[in-house]
Parts: sequence; C-alpha cells; structure tokens
Amino acid sequence: MADHDKLHGEEAIIALLAPLAEGFAGAFGLQDDCALLTPAPGTELVLETDPVAEGVHFLSSDAPEDVAWKALAVNVSDLAAKGAAPLAYLMALSFPAAPDRAWLTRFAAGLGEAQARFGCQLVGGDTDRRPGPLTITITAIGSVPAGTMVRRATARAGDLVFVSGTIGDAGLGLALRKDASLATAWGLSRAEAEELVARYVRPEPRLALGPTLRAHASAAMDISDGLVKDVGRMCKASDVAAHMAAADVPLSAAVRKVVARSPQMLARLLTAGDDYEVLAAVASGQAQALSAAATAAGVPVTRIGALSAGPARVEVTGPDGRKLALPRATGWDHF
Repeated sequence: MADHDKLHGEEAIIALLAPLAEGFAGAFGLQDDCALLTPAPGTELVLETDPVAEGVHFLSSDAPEDVAWKALAVNVSDLAAKGAAPLAYLMALSFPAAPDRAWLTRFAAGLGEAQARFGCQLVGGDTDRRPGPLTITITAIGSVPAGTMVRRATARAGDLVFVSGTIGDAGLGLALRKDASLATAWGLSRAEAEELVARYVRPEPRLALGPTLRAHASAAMDISDGLVKDVGRMCKASDVAAHMAAADVPLSAAVRKVVARSPQMLARLLTAGDDYEVLAAVASGQAQALSAAATAAGVPVTRIGALSAGPARVEVTGPDGRKLALPRATGWDHF
C-alpha cells in the first residue's frame, strides 16, 4: 500500500474520529486533553473498561466496521447489566504500525453505527504505536438513578437464576469464522450459519432490560466469558451456590440443531464466551414481574436454576438428570 494511504501523526487519526464527538459539548471536538461530563440531577455515573485485541477478541480478517462495533458493544454490555444507560465513552487505540486511511475510515463508520444504536458518543481518548497486536481500549460511562445500580455481589440464597436471549450462538459463530466448512458438518443452512457468525462479530447489549433489572433483580452481570464461569463469579461474589439444569438453558434453533447432532457440544457451549447476554438473580416473588417486564421490553428471559446458601459453587445437571461433565476450563480466562 502506498505511503500516502497511511495516516501519519496523531492529528490525522483524530481528524477521522472527531465527527463521532459532534454534538457532545463536553468532548470539545476531541481538541482538549480531557472531556467534561455533568451527571443529571439525581443520577450516578457507572464506569466500565474493557480492551479488545486482535487475535484474542477479534480476527485480523474481521471487517473494520465489525471490530469497531464489538469494541464498543462489549463495554456497553456491562453497563446494560448494571441497569445503566450509556452516555459517553473514551477510547485508546494502540497500533503496531501507522494505520491505513481506508481501514480507519471504515472503523470510524462502524463506531458511528454502534454509538447511534447504543445512545452514546466518543468524548476523548488517546492513540499510540507499540509492538504487539492492534488493541482498542474503551472506557464506557453510563448513568443510573442514584442508588439503583445492580451489582453482582447482592444475589441471595433462594433467588432464581435467569438469563436473557440465547446461549452458545457466539461460540459457534467463532468456530464458523475460523472454519466455514463446519456449517455443512453441523447441517446448518447458510442463513443459520450467518446468524451465528453475526452473534459473534456484532453482539447486541441488552440495554432494553435496564429498567427491568433495576426494578426486579437482586443481582446481575453480563455473560462474556461463558455461562458457567460467570454464574460462578456471581456465586463467589455473593457467597451462594447455583444449581442449574442444562435442559433449561435457552438455545437458538441453529444451536439446538448442532447439539442434536453432537450432544457433547452442549457442555462446550455452556462454557463458551462472547454471549454478552444478561445473567440475573431474582427473588422468587419478583420472577413473574421480571419475566413480564422483560418480554414487554422485547428481550425475553429464561429461568435456568436457583441459588442456595454457600459455599460458592456451580452444579449443572445434564439432560439425563445426572451431573453434567464440563470442560476442565469452564470459561474463557486470559491467564
């Protein structure tokens, strides 16, 4: 690629990203060292940061627009599980070499699409060049009515466990991105395979559940590193034990087709990452109200188990009624 197609200098990169900050007064057109954000009266700010790196969270062959979407979506997903509405985000870009103008233009377009969907804007950040893969680090800022953020450490014995949407789609989507021939082996149609890949490259944060979680959930968090692992994290934080039935975990039609052909896949999908659904603990007396409110919000939820007194642990019963044999690693872990 010709040198004139590369972006040399931080100013050139910022110029392509500046339109993403238009209309947000405290962003100062990305021309200052800091942004300014004033919370609305009676609200509190919720802050979250999550980096995504090439080769770990996305593939080098992924479209720049999809990389941008996912980088913002995985952060907004955490806000959604706290019951927060996104306001703004900061972004640090670490490039191994000067970026291509065409790549960054498409990346900025993907960010624009994502922030329009999620209701937030870029307000600042930084760029640098360093050895290693392309890394995008976003800090998302959201807002909740004061005192209403839903935590992960407040689940109680006797609560019921719910998840939003379906589990395992993104895990299969990643496998298909790496080996498209698996679609044939799994008996998937082209449309089914494309839908699974879309769940991996473009997760949809469950923002519509915010008011429902604040009103009815004892505790909540997003599912990013695998259902079993994240249930375990909630259990550890809350000092409770979880008892789940694999047969109750909601699966899409495409995933059910794969599991019907290969039953051993079920345990793998319960521990696969990238779902970005919401996990919630709900008092039994609130369960019906939560289900009704979630359905009205367009995000159905499913009861998959219950909590009891600790010590913290997760027990999963398989379709045969016996304890399900899970992979040794029950979810994604960077270390």
